[in-house]
Amino acid sequence: MHVLLINNSPIPVFAYGGTERVIWDLGKTLVRLGHTVSYLVPAGSQCDFGRVLPIQPDRPWAEQIPPDVDVAHFQFNPHVELDRPYLVTEHGNARKAKPLPRNTVFVSRNHANRYGSDQYVYNGLDWAAYGPVDFECPRSHYHFLGKAAWSVKNVRGAIAVTRKAGVELDVLGGDRFQFKRGFRFTFSRRVHFHGMVGGETKFNLLNASRGLIFPVRWHEPFGLAVIESLYFGCPVFATPYGALPELVPAHCGLLSDSAQQLAEAVRANTLDHTFDPRACHEHVMQHFNAETMTRNYLTMYQRVLDGETLNAQPPVIQDPARHLPWRD
Repeated sequence: MHVLLINNSPIPVFAYGGTERVIWDLGKTLVRLGHTVSYLVPAGSQCDFGRVLPIQPDRPWAEQIPPDVDVAHFQFNPHVELDRPYLVTEHGNARKAKPLPRNTVFVSRNHANRYGSDQYVYNGLDWAAYGPVDFECPRSHYHFLGKAAWSVKNVRGAIAVTRKAGVELDVLGGDRFQFKRGFRFTFSRRVHFHGMVGGETKFNLLNASRGLIFPVRWHEPFGLAVIESLYFGCPVFATPYGALPELVPAHCGLLSDSAQQLAEAVRANTLDHTFDPRACHEHVMQHFNAETMTRNYLTMYQRVLDGETLNAQPPVIQDPARHLPWRD
């Protein structure tokens, strides 16, 4: 099968980049399983295992899909109907109730249900690219991982949890001074900001963490930060929104909308090692790996090639996904 992966951001990704990381691992695994992959992505992209075609913004999508492609897989809504097999993965939460193509899949069960659909494929990553986990590494800090400038990610809440718990926090994805999307200045020297980190720097910080503090205030469509943290043996202390209950079983962390409850769980984990790092690691290795994701997408591709329409009606977001409750 020849699959064309289409995205509006360049590849490969070097720092933050959720969708780009997922489709890189998807393409690499498709090739390993004997399929052919091409990417239709912005100019300047590079790939050593598949053909790269630069997006031409002035041309219709139908004209940019090569004739030898079996399935075109968009990572966004192309806003057109194509007369050849294609699939759309929705990665976010729409602000307005606009219909999506009927061949749209989502990235978690909750995500799909909130659009009136039951079609989803969990994200998975190629964990070999993350290197081995050092479970004997001293772990003194906790971490927050995400774009701290986004209010829905609630870095303020993460800081409040660590303050109540009396622990230190590494913020991966933000700075002490924030001017975009609202002013914020964090005074506490127990909070350490590392900016938008990637590669070995990011992996080393995660491998030295005791857990992820992630009190998001929206319905997280999936949560790559969660599975990356679990891979490094970090239990998750987060809000119970969106896909998070699907990713974090009881033996891998605690979900609550209360800063006090999360702080108590963090404090207990710090003192008594409540959660087993190796169990967290094994959980994502088993359930959220690139091969499982790829095989599930291959099933979707085949259904589309067989002429099936994945959703009887165009999926539409049902309810607001933002500004969910948080008790500081």
